[in-house]
Amino acid sequence: MVAAAYRFHQSGTRIPGLDDCKKLTPKKREEVFRRLTEGEVGVWAVGEASVEEIADLNILVASQVAMRRALEALPSGEGILLVDGLPAKHLGRKHVAVVDGDGICPTIAAASVVAKFSRDRILFEFSKLYPVYGWDRNRGYGTAAHLRALADHGPCPLHRRSFLPVGSPALPGLEASLGGR
Repeated sequence: MVAAAYRFHQSGTRIPGLDDCKKLTPKKREEVFRRLTEGEVGVWAVGEASVEEIADLNILVASQVAMRRALEALPSGEGILLVDGLPAKHLGRKHVAVVDGDGICPTIAAASVVAKFSRDRILFEFSKLYPVYGWDRNRGYGTAAHLRALADHGPCPLHRRSFLPVGSPALPGLEASLGGR
């Protein structure tokens, strides 16, 4: 789980191409990431939660732990803390929750781009350790090739066991979801 925090140095800063990270192609996301992080536009930090923390806490709490770590790594500053989605009760800080914030708030969109690009780089490195899963191509999504690799090789230590179809030792129904062999 990867989360990011972002603060623009100046209110009203415009970044060409900035949008919800899910709406950007990988190439466009990298361009926007570079604009956000290689200049004097703002400050940013990334926080992570491990597979074990996700299993122990659940995905929602672990995502908020990752957010808290990103905030703790961000240089202190003034302003209102905005969070994408619903209130984050495990964040431990006062904040304003903005539903669909990554599509309407530049600061949240910037954090979403930084988090997604950072996560993609981590998955690229993981793909060197476990190439069979194709994380450098599928970016962690359950593509047919990824599901087939799970069926053929089982999960590796980086897979979330609580996430189906990973959590099932026999990966039931996977064969049918892949259209047979």
